[in-house]
Amino acid sequence: MPVKILFISDIVGKPGRQAVSSELHRIVDRHSIDLVSANGENAAGGFGITADIAGELYEQGVHVITSGNHIWDKRDSYEFINREERIVRPANYPDGAPGRGSAIVKTAGGVKVAVLNLEGRVFMNNLECPFRVADREIARLREITPIILVDFHAEATSEKLTLGWYLNGRVSAVIGTHTHVQTSDERVLPGGTAYITDAGMTGSFDSVIGIKKELAMEKFISQLPVRFEVAKKDIRVNAVVVEIDENSGKALGIERLSIQCA
Repeated sequence: MPVKILFISDIVGKPGRQAVSSELHRIVDRHSIDLVSANGENAAGGFGITADIAGELYEQGVHVITSGNHIWDKRDSYEFINREERIVRPANYPDGAPGRGSAIVKTAGGVKVAVLNLEGRVFMNNLECPFRVADREIARLREITPIILVDFHAEATSEKLTLGWYLNGRVSAVIGTHTHVQTSDERVLPGGTAYITDAGMTGSFDSVIGIKKELAMEKFISQLPVRFEVAKKDIRVNAVVVEIDENSGKALGIERLSIQCA
């Protein structure tokens, strides 16, 4: 039997959370979704996540929350991140960083799904090699389930595509996040790994990657510090649906979604 996973990309602030609240159940019903994963590192005012916001996303139907470099923006959430097993941060952060780099979740039918989070290094932080960490983590996760979804939070398209090919045939999907700009290169690689360079952003599209466009222009033109604020108009959900063979863990298809909220 195939398993359908919905991955919601980069939820930005309250508008992004409202989009999830408005559209998630409709998407789940329309596409017969078995499990929902979402990147929530920008869910709290555009920077970080809190326990209350994570709880809100769980209530709306999200099963596991991935993240990236902004997971650390709310320092008072470190203890929560450390104890909450359904939130994952990039696995290639140094030992001692709060939280965990992967999670095992079950569908309503009892199928185990592994979700692994990695962060890129090109134009990003100087972390442990995501390729070598992926080797280690995937070997461990495959002993539990053949279904492995990877959220690769990275800036450079070349690094993302390279990891997609590197993990081709070893994971069910490599889904890029971080740039907040949805790409149109979704496909299933020859080894059975679904891939997209960036799944996009859930939030305001009358913006610059979710931030008020006037503030982004001020920052680029003045080159001075600017306090960013989340934009609120033209709200959309960006996501992908990945269909996976339950026994082999190989992807059968990937569909890109961009839904404008009413």
